[in-house]
Formats: sequence, C-alpha cells, structure tokens
Amino acid sequence: MSLTLNGREYSKMILAGAHSLKRHVKEINDLNVFPIPDGDTGDNMLLTMLGGENAASADDVSTAARKIADGMLLSARGNSGVILSQFFDGIAAGFDGVTDAAAGDFKKAFTTGVKHAYRAVMEPTEGTILTVIREASAYAETVDCEDPAAYLTAFIQEAKASLERTPELLPVLKKAGVVDSGGAGLICIAEGMLAVLNGEDIPDDGAFSHDSAAVMSATHQDLDLDLFNEDSVLEFGYCTELLLRLQNIKTNPATFNIEIIKDYLKDIGNSVVIFQTGSIVKLHVHTMTPDKVLAFCQQFGEFLTVKIENMSLQHNNLEEQIEDDSMAINEATRRATLAGAEKKPYAIVAVAAGAGIQETFRELGADVIVDGGQSMNPSSEAFIDAFDSVSADTIFVLPNNGNVVLAALQAAKLYDKADIRVIQTKTIGEGYAALTMYSPDEGCADDVEEALNFATEGVITAEVSRCARDSEFGDLSLKEGQYIGFVGKEILASGDSRRDAVNELCGKLDFSDHEICILIAGRGADKDEADAIRGELEASHRNTEVYLIDGKQDIYDYILILE
Repeated sequence: MSLTLNGREYSKMILAGAHSLKRHVKEINDLNVFPIPDGDTGDNMLLTMLGGENAASADDVSTAARKIADGMLLSARGNSGVILSQFFDGIAAGFDGVTDAAAGDFKKAFTTGVKHAYRAVMEPTEGTILTVIREASAYAETVDCEDPAAYLTAFIQEAKASLERTPELLPVLKKAGVVDSGGAGLICIAEGMLAVLNGEDIPDDGAFSHDSAAVMSATHQDLDLDLFNEDSVLEFGYCTELLLRLQNIKTNPATFNIEIIKDYLKDIGNSVVIFQTGSIVKLHVHTMTPDKVLAFCQQFGEFLTVKIENMSLQHNNLEEQIEDDSMAINEATRRATLAGAEKKPYAIVAVAAGAGIQETFRELGADVIVDGGQSMNPSSEAFIDAFDSVSADTIFVLPNNGNVVLAALQAAKLYDKADIRVIQTKTIGEGYAALTMYSPDEGCADDVEEALNFATEGVITAEVSRCARDSEFGDLSLKEGQYIGFVGKEILASGDSRRDAVNELCGKLDFSDHEICILIAGRGADKDEADAIRGELEASHRNTEVYLIDGKQDIYDYILILE
C-alpha cells in the first residue's frame, strides 16, 4: 500500500466516491423523515460530487484538491450538498502546498474540512452529516495510521458508528425510524474513496459526464399519472418494446426469419422496428393491443425484457413539458434582455417551481426566476448565472425553500460583481409576501432589505401532498396514498381525497389574523375541484379574501398562503 498519493490518485478517489454514492442514491433519498415524495439528499450530494469529479486533475494534491473543491462549490445544491462542498473546500485548504499526501496530511485536511463545514451553517444541528464528519475525523485523528488507506478505514469505522447514533441526537430521525441521510451519503463517498486505494477498479458505466446533471434532472421526473384519468380515451395506443430470446424448443434460432414477426406487427400497429442478433430479437411497435404482440412473439421464445408505455399519457405529459419549455425559453429571453439593460439600483432573483407560480412571481416584480424548489434544489452556480443576467448594484435573493438557503448564501459569497443580499425565505408563501412588499423606488438597500424581511413575518404556508409511506405522526396513522396537510414539518390533517385534506387542514389553521388567503393549485389538482375549494374557503372565512392561482407545481397538490 502506497504511503502517499499524488493529485491524480486523489482525483481518482473523488471519482470512485461519486460512483459509490450513485449506486446508493435511491436508498439515501428514501431516508426522508417526512412522508411525502420529496427526498432528494442523495441527488443533491451526487450532483455536488459531479462538480468535483468533472474538475480537471493535476499532478500535485494541492492543485487537484483545490480544483475539485471549486467545482463542488459551484455545483452544490441542497443543505447536504453545500455542507459536503464546504467539507471538501476545507480539505483543499488543509492540502494547500502538499504535493504528495501522507496519512498526516489527510488528518490535517479532514480536520480543516470539519471547520469549513460547520462554518457554512449559522446554527449547526447535531445528528446530521455535520456530526458524522466531526466525530469520524476526530476519531481517525487519534489512530496511528501509516498511509491514507488506513486513515480512511478509521474514518469510515467511526462514521458508521456516528451515523447509528444520529437518531438519539435528532428526535425527528428517531420518530421516523431512520438515520441521517446526509451522513449515510458521506459514508458511501468515503467507502468509494477507500475502495480505489485498495486497488478496486471504478466501474466504466459512462454515467459521469459534464451533462450528468441534466441527465439526472430529466430522468428524475415522474409521469403525472393524473393526466390519464377515468374519463380519458386511449388515442395513441402503447409504445411496446421487448427483447425476445428465441428458444430451441419453439423454433430454430439459427434459421428463424424475423419477417414473420415484422409482417404481423405491421398488421396490428405502426412504427415497427425489428432486428435479430444471434438468438435475441429486439422489436419496437406502436399498437393498441400490446397483449397480441406478446402472445404472438411468445410462440418463438421467452422475454428478457418488456416495456409497455401508454402513449396518450406520454403525450399529455409532453404537452405539459412543452408549456414548461416555453416558459424556460421566455425566461432565457428575459435574462438576455436584462443583461444588456442599463444598470439599475436593485433587482430580485427568486426561486420557484411551477409555471403558474413563476409567472405570478414575475408579475409581482421578480427580475429573474431560478427554476427549482423542493426535490429540485438549484446549485450555487445556477444562482451565479442568475446574478450575471441582471444588471443591478444590489440583488435581493428569495430562496423560498429551507433546503435552498445555503446554496444561495454560498453563491453570494462567491459573487463579487454586485451586492448580494439573501432574504432567508423558507417557503413559497414567504417569498410571495416579500414580493408583494417589494418597492425598489423607496429608500436605500438597507430599507428595501428590511421591508422584505418584515413582509415575511407572520406568513403561514400550508401544503397538501400525497403520503409516500405508512407512518405514525402524533395521533395520526397515515397510509401510503392518502393526502396529508401540513405546515412546515407538522402534519395537521389527512384525507382520502385532496379536497378532504384541504378542508381538514383549513379547519386547523387560524384565519383570524389573516386578511388574504392565496390558494395555489398544483399539476395534480382539478380545475373544478380548485374552484369548489375556493368557494368553500370564501364561505367559511368571510373576513378573508381568497385568491386562486393555477401554480402547476409538482409534489404539492395545493399550497395555501395566509397573509
């Protein structure tokens, strides 16, 4: 085992760490303390790692570590990703001036990494990735290690023990019956780094490229199943693909003529593509009767894989996507126009997901929208790109999500072309309220910032979403598939329908001090249902003005904002 390692070997460790994390992304995402489909810690950490993995290598550890850390700082997203990037930023600082790193250099670098990670969070919470980093580094520093591999072995040993203790430090983890997801992701990374030091090969699966973030974002989106409901008509049929292994007991694979299958497919479908490689037949067809395709092909062999997709559902989702893409094109045009405009005193950059919410924010005065929110946290680089697109002396940032604030703050520290002020809005409701009070023509930057912060006080944001798993929360026994209503991490209502959940949730909210209620309908909401809910709110809360917005957001079927 080598007693030291150079910069290229360190870069290979980062690549191996990213691969190890990738294999466990879904497990880490599923370590979600709240039972709605918004777990994204694994995605955030992986996309952060990719920023470092895609950074250029170097012969000496100092240069390689700095390039990797700078890449991670820009790619960081979500609280876990920002903390991870700061940890590796500290490691780079600890490696400063080191050509070949020994175990002692790793001890110094990781200890410095801990300091940077804690410094990134204004109010560090124990029982998180921070605790795992700190306890593992502290233990490994006390172990007599002869080489970097021995150091990482000790680090991982204590990291696993620390991870098991996280539920005792953070009650919400114990209540949900899970360990900290960020800590779990860190261990995956460290295990990959150690594996390459121990001589294991990195899988050559082609998964890591400069476009990996875009690929992950595209594949992460699920189809909206509500776009093909009980009254829909199957207009476009099924896209049917399969791999068929020809069987000797059914036919002769060596002499089989695939024209037999092709002719049949042309009679019952279109867009036929079929070819044979050895004893495997691969085919693609659009048909209204995929069962007939399967029955006919099974005469000659058995299936290796089968994929059947409802093209009417795909078409409806595509129409939704086209609308979103149109909004993105308009946003790009707006940014180009802003970048070339005369410099102004102030500008607003706001984070929002859902075409309707984004358009509402623009109408309220947001200069640039950063696409994102829950389960789709924007990176620090995305904020920097937004800052570059506006020409203003002072830029106010509305993250509008608690898991986005750190990335915004990190971007603000990295940016030096304008005065960046992050208003720490943690909900869409707070961001909406801040924009309603935004008055760029009055006062200095301090006055505008104070007004934005003041506007967020007392705002209640309540949400309704699907329950992702059976759970026990207080007196509530929740079942997968139910709808739940909540404020922050407090679940207040549950119901078998969206409407039931909204009505029960509203019954638990105090409307007395709020004159305005904004009801934001998501992609999954029905227009007639949304109108009915608005009517019920107006009837039951006559002193509150109720406004309905077609937000088109994912995850949350309804968002209610009380101002």
